[in-house]
Amino acid sequence: MKIAFQMDPIQSVNINADSSFRLAEEAQARGHELFFYSPDMLAYDEGRILATGHWFTVQRVQGDHAQLGPVEQIDLADVDVVWLRQDPPFDMHYITSTHLLDRLKGKTLVVNDPFWVRNYPEKLLVLDFPDLTPPTMIARDLASIKAFKARHGDVILKPLYGNGGAGVFRLDANDRNLTSLHELFTGFSREPLIVQKFLPDVSAGDKRVILVDGEAVGAINRVPAEGETRSNMHVGGRPEKIGLTERDLEICARIGPLLKEKGQVFVGIDVIGTHLTEINVTSPTGIQELERFDGINVAEKIWQAIEAKL
Repeated sequence: MKIAFQMDPIQSVNINADSSFRLAEEAQARGHELFFYSPDMLAYDEGRILATGHWFTVQRVQGDHAQLGPVEQIDLADVDVVWLRQDPPFDMHYITSTHLLDRLKGKTLVVNDPFWVRNYPEKLLVLDFPDLTPPTMIARDLASIKAFKARHGDVILKPLYGNGGAGVFRLDANDRNLTSLHELFTGFSREPLIVQKFLPDVSAGDKRVILVDGEAVGAINRVPAEGETRSNMHVGGRPEKIGLTERDLEICARIGPLLKEKGQVFVGIDVIGTHLTEINVTSPTGIQELERFDGINVAEKIWQAIEAKL
């Protein structure tokens, strides 16, 4: 098959951690041809969805891991699969790319399905499962956020469409920074904020559970660095081997059928203690860590699910 990756520059990825690289590596091993382009190089042109980029091959040599061919423009209707893999933020640039990729429906399989990526961003789909999540508020006005904090005392405040742990703040009962942080966030963004009750269980880790076509395949634990609330690996969280609990499987059983129905083939959910906090569909990570810890080929499972759809 011909596989196109819409992603951030492949030349700069960490080959030992990046999930898109691992997906490309496995696709190449299965005999598929690979094409890379950045979301900036996606275009609608008189009914066609075009991408300007490079056919490429990969090898597990950091710094020489992607060999790019000449610049070429292709019609994405002529490839079999397009991977929507650029990192958030989930802004209008990102949303526009999902609208363009939507137009390939019936011609090319886009993974994850861009219509539902657009409608199910990480911190919003969880609102469909309030019994699985910690107390949550999405709001922009300061009075509402203050009232929520007064009810729960110790909270996490973060941008609604952020990623990688950026802009995440813990505000405990004695904190005096809420008003200043609200001024900061609303000063450069028109988006609402999300506030959740702080879960002390995060000190033991924030579990990333990987689902493939709605089925849980394993998990890794991400433990915050000393003195840090955030467990994201982007900000120093330490990955550890961990198994799936009955509660994890209960959560996956609840959300898995919906993810499968909506074409969300590769999903990473975040679980702290017994609570679901995020459902990551835009550009989930964790494949390589899970493969190393559990000795399984997660990328193979993902490709088997995709090939079955074709």
